[in-house]
Amino acid sequence: MLKIMKMGAGLFWGILLILIGLGIVIRVVFNIDFPLIKFIIAFFFIFIGIKMLIGNYNFSVGKADEDTTIFSESKVQGLDDNFKEYSVIFGSTIIDLRDVDLSKGSKEIKINTIFGSSVVKINEHTPLKIKTDAAFASAKLPNGHTAAFGTGRYENELFRKDTNHIYIKGDVVFGSLEIKSY
Repeated sequence: MLKIMKMGAGLFWGILLILIGLGIVIRVVFNIDFPLIKFIIAFFFIFIGIKMLIGNYNFSVGKADEDTTIFSESKVQGLDDNFKEYSVIFGSTIIDLRDVDLSKGSKEIKINTIFGSSVVKINEHTPLKIKTDAAFASAKLPNGHTAAFGTGRYENELFRKDTNHIYIKGDVVFGSLEIKSY
């Protein structure tokens, strides 16, 4: 019973913080005279509310786990799993995929960047498909095209649907994602 009460309190505070954050965002959107700092604070409240709703109360500064970077910097070398997801919030990360082994199948990676910076290094001789979605952000593809608001797509000349390849899905909000070919 005590556990249910704690979850109910977390649910209550999570929803309350999300509503406060959304209220601030709506106020900023309809009255542009507010400084940018209020908009950032609104997203911080939304972030705290979501963390409370999913039950993760660890608000430590720095790396939250191996796949999430918050208020810090991180580097990732390679890709062991067939699917991997990384999140960068108010931080930066470098993901080096130049030595990924595709002999056992295709690999998929998802990168979420919010108020941060992500750089993905890829081998130019690796079959590659990329889709990015950006909102008030910068998503730079290997061919030099950049999406600031909307969707960007890229397939290199080695990509074939029937061959093993790397698929990168990048979502960027108020940040930057750059995919560099070496």
